[in-house]
Amino acid sequence: MSDSHASPNPHEVAAHEVDPVEAVLPMIPIVLPIVGGVMMFLLAFIAVSMA
Repeated sequence: MSDSHASPNPHEVAAHEVDPVEAVLPMIPIVLPIVGGVMMFLLAFIAVSMA
């Protein structure tokens, strides 16, 4: 009684899984400066509004 829809070989599954960290790494050089700029703008806005 072999099931034709049995789970695939664990080694094959591990080869096709995408690591979430590796998926985000290419976007870091674009996202990091944008987030830094937004943070600087928000902190400057808070400092001016408190002054």
